[in-house]
Amino acid sequence: MNCITVSSIVNAPIQEVWKYWTQPEHIVNWNFASEDWHCPKAENNLTAKGEFHYLMAAKDASFSFDFWGTYISIEFEKSIEIILGDGRKLWVYFEESTNGTKVIELFEPESENSIELQQMGWQSILDNFKQYVERKSK
Repeated sequence: MNCITVSSIVNAPIQEVWKYWTQPEHIVNWNFASEDWHCPKAENNLTAKGEFHYLMAAKDASFSFDFWGTYISIEFEKSIEIILGDGRKLWVYFEESTNGTKVIELFEPESENSIELQQMGWQSILDNFKQYVERKSK
């Protein structure tokens, strides 16, 4: 199966990027693709076989869903492998770079939405993450 890839260079040290990526009190501030959505609740058990649950919700309360997964492997400040609730795989990599930290996500596409729409949505969330971290780490 082909994977979709999104990435961004976050102008912050890898330790901060990892913290903001994995701690629920930060996840709720960046984990949404557009301004009409939000993530009002996040739970994260960052251990092998642990689960995360992120409530993704439209701000007008018209729709919400539990975006969740199970951790397969975690290499501190380097990589995370996940099986999403629908059975797809997701890999997240953190690499130090000259401009900060490069975050790379590879994920198996779902069949409901086009590849382009999925890539655009995941990239939007990653862009929100970048903006949040860079604001917080100034």
